[in-house]
Amino acid sequence: MPSSHSSSRFSPWLLILPSFVLALFIVSYPFFTIVYQSLHDVSRFGVVREFTGTANFVTIFTDPVFMQTLYRTLIWTACVVGGTIVVAVPTSLILSQDFYGRGIARAISMLPWSISLTMTAIIWRWAFNTEFGMINLGLMQLGLIQEPVQWLADPELAFPVEILIGVLVSVPFTVTIFLGGLSSVPHDIYEAARIEGATNWQQFTKITLPLLRPFINIALVLNVIYVFNSFPIIWVMTQGGPDNGTHILVTYLYELAFRLGRPGEAAAVSLVMLVMLFAFTAMYMRLQGKEEEHA
Repeated sequence: MPSSHSSSRFSPWLLILPSFVLALFIVSYPFFTIVYQSLHDVSRFGVVREFTGTANFVTIFTDPVFMQTLYRTLIWTACVVGGTIVVAVPTSLILSQDFYGRGIARAISMLPWSISLTMTAIIWRWAFNTEFGMINLGLMQLGLIQEPVQWLADPELAFPVEILIGVLVSVPFTVTIFLGGLSSVPHDIYEAARIEGATNWQQFTKITLPLLRPFINIALVLNVIYVFNSFPIIWVMTQGGPDNGTHILVTYLYELAFRLGRPGEAAAVSLVMLVMLFAFTAMYMRLQGKEEEHA
């Protein structure tokens, strides 16, 4: 009897063991390979040569392009995620109301999410083309500009344009999360608030935002991870140019590995990105834990 009880206790672990080992291998093998390459001199063809220690890390941290790219990545992530939250909250509030054509409006708001990022970036690259782009054509017909603007030839213009496109493609997913949160809020609370004389702004700040906060936190974490590693928009539109003025870490990593033939340094950049994401996750979990304790 004891042996039977012991075997039944461990049988669930035996059942999940093959899947666990496979998942561990899939995750750990690339990680240890990158760590190994980051500590060695690697040829452009992937041949690992002598051990160099932290030389790859020293090289990237003394590279002014990397430091500028690191700063730009933080700006990109903060602006896209912040802009997405700011746009998605009122959009989800509008789409949660009961009005004629709400289903069509929700479908239209989801359209950017149904198109691949690469195709979206190609369409916007055409739209912002200096010679035949519809943006310049429309602005000239409205009399807002007198000559075509080189949107993607100037990093001071190209990067804000890419941030706006990043917000556009991130809003549908975030709106979906918020709509799910709003659907779980009882309407009786709003009716009671209106009877007590609460204004729409008071209902939003005292009822909607507190009840929507867990979903905002989920959207914040998922969007930070998603946007931080977002590759297609910047690479398709400007490939990090002009003059490395729109690179973020993921596009800079790609250029190091596959254009400049420096995979060891690219592996070091990928580990820096991993540490940054871990740091954000740890900070978020700590703040969330303090908030729950306070509540």
